[in-house]
Amino acid sequence: MISQNTIDTVFETARVEEVIGDFVNLKRAGSNFKGLSPFSDERSPSFMVSPAKGIWKDFSTGKGGNSVKFLMEHSQFTYPEAIRYLAKKYNIEIEETEQTDAEKAITDVRESMYLVSEFAAKYFNDVLLNSEEGKAIGLSYFKERGFTNETIKKFSLGYSPETWDALTKEALGKGYKLEFLESTGLTIPREDRPFDRFKGRVMFPIQSMSGRILGFGGRILTNDKKAAKYLNSPESDIYHKSKVLYGIFQAKQSIAKQNNCYLVEGYTDVIQFHQSGIENVVASSGTALTPDQIRLINRLTRNITVLFDGDAAGLRAAIRGIDLILEEGMNVRVCAFPDGEDPDSFARKNSYEDLVAYLEQNSKDFIQFKASILMGEAKNDPIKKADLIRDMVTSISKIPDRIQREVYVQECARIMDISEQVLVSTLAQLTQKEIAEAGKKQKQEQKAFEVHRNNYSPDDPRYYDDPTYPGDTQQPSEKTDILYGLERKIIEILLLYGSVTENFEDVFLKADEEGNVKEVTEKRQYRVYEKVYLSLQEDEVELSNQLFQSIFNDIIDFYNQNETFSLDKYLMHLQPEFAQEVTNILMEDERLTIHNWEGQNIFPKHKNATIEQNVSDTIFSMRWYLISKIIHELKNTLLNDPQEDNSEILSMVVDYSKLLNNFSKKLGRVIVPYHS
Repeated sequence: MISQNTIDTVFETARVEEVIGDFVNLKRAGSNFKGLSPFSDERSPSFMVSPAKGIWKDFSTGKGGNSVKFLMEHSQFTYPEAIRYLAKKYNIEIEETEQTDAEKAITDVRESMYLVSEFAAKYFNDVLLNSEEGKAIGLSYFKERGFTNETIKKFSLGYSPETWDALTKEALGKGYKLEFLESTGLTIPREDRPFDRFKGRVMFPIQSMSGRILGFGGRILTNDKKAAKYLNSPESDIYHKSKVLYGIFQAKQSIAKQNNCYLVEGYTDVIQFHQSGIENVVASSGTALTPDQIRLINRLTRNITVLFDGDAAGLRAAIRGIDLILEEGMNVRVCAFPDGEDPDSFARKNSYEDLVAYLEQNSKDFIQFKASILMGEAKNDPIKKADLIRDMVTSISKIPDRIQREVYVQECARIMDISEQVLVSTLAQLTQKEIAEAGKKQKQEQKAFEVHRNNYSPDDPRYYDDPTYPGDTQQPSEKTDILYGLERKIIEILLLYGSVTENFEDVFLKADEEGNVKEVTEKRQYRVYEKVYLSLQEDEVELSNQLFQSIFNDIIDFYNQNETFSLDKYLMHLQPEFAQEVTNILMEDERLTIHNWEGQNIFPKHKNATIEQNVSDTIFSMRWYLISKIIHELKNTLLNDPQEDNSEILSMVVDYSKLLNNFSKKLGRVIVPYHS
């Protein structure tokens, strides 16, 4: 088990914007950073990172937390895995304490599959580098491809022995269970004897964006016509081909930095480009490009350059992928290599400078690409030319941005020497059906949204606090649960200002020399958390919202147990069940910013009041609410029992009403009794 000292060091060292920046393309927004949500399909950024607070918030899904919570949400890490990942990232030595049998038993199925996959990757690499068979067959193959030892290490390349059960036997001997070897597809079950799926192949581990081993690709080196040249791991709980891009782990930082991603087809294409010095490259691993794979790139950049072989098959693959990329609202360019060349062979034959120059000079906009490639097929045939133009307009229709569509129509008209009006008319015909379908889909989504939003009643403030609430200008004041808002405000005050020392007014009764009792106001110094706690104790009040009360107790305990308080330190030890609500509260200001409400003439209140005034107003407002509720209940009693002697109740109503007037003076504004 990881020691608490290591955990503390990790939290103190890790910078939330650096950790998330490895997975999301972040852009500065004032003192914060924003980007596209990695948890949903969106085109407008709703993901905000606050370096000052050390937290992030995804307003599209409602998720949020610190850097560890991000890794747990994004990469399905367990808590220890996230700590280990950050320790490795920041070169922090991990101190271990002995793990109990009960703690070992907690490891779940997915984690076991990851562990088996990681063991297999290390085993294949060790066989490649240190066994006679591995060096003679696997290593010599990679050397023939021109791969250096550094490249082999970078991509954890390996070799699976020709023996039927070499990996299976080794893994079982190390204590790994057969069920996980089979569920990852490393071992194929058979009644008499299970055997290795990848025997006699060079191995390419497939990693997630965070570096976890998801599966493998294996290439056979013999001329066995019965065996597939390339063999991939089967679909499993941790490996989904349509959602994975080979090389994304090694390429992610370069993609974000270069603001462009080169998309190729094969493993060796990626590896050869990396070795040549171009690292912002990934592969679809021989499968047809999918929307999920494109969205994976979209987290890092909006620009894709498709690289394809200079043959008919490569041409068809490039054309198929273009429309999908355009539909996701991304910018796409295409680059073809000379006939007979692929990215691997071309990179091997050319220097870094020549390769970069070729890519820059030969990367074309998709309109230019389709025109230059397909016009050769059309030649002087007017029917084929018409089909080509229709094909280009079909691609343009996939672009969601209207301005971009307009620009591409003009470009297409210029290249094809045809009237813009004809293209516009054709585009309208093509998109009319799509618009109708989109409208139908929008209505269905709106209906689903209403169902989701109505999980809370309009009387519940979470109805308006829901991340999917569009921020309309309807005034919710009559519907909002006032007490919920006040209790939430108390948690916010404790988080932001709890350790601050302020002078507060204390009101108490004091007898003068003549024995007359008078109300006396005196300034006394408190830390904010002390003032809030004592005020609630004085009123004998607990927060009605169970989650808020639990967070309140947790914060007060933390203050009492630590001589100094910092938000960073508290967030380090924040209980997982409190993380989302605490993040919601802390990122409220950023929520107003990211939705650009001021641009829609919706102006949120800013916290210009002093801390003392903020705290006092909140306490008085809560007392006002509670006393108003008592008055309301007393009046109901009067209405329900008109024949009873109600003089005592009337007297109580008068006394409480005077108290409300006193609160009104303290708050410096007229306040009316609460009505349910």
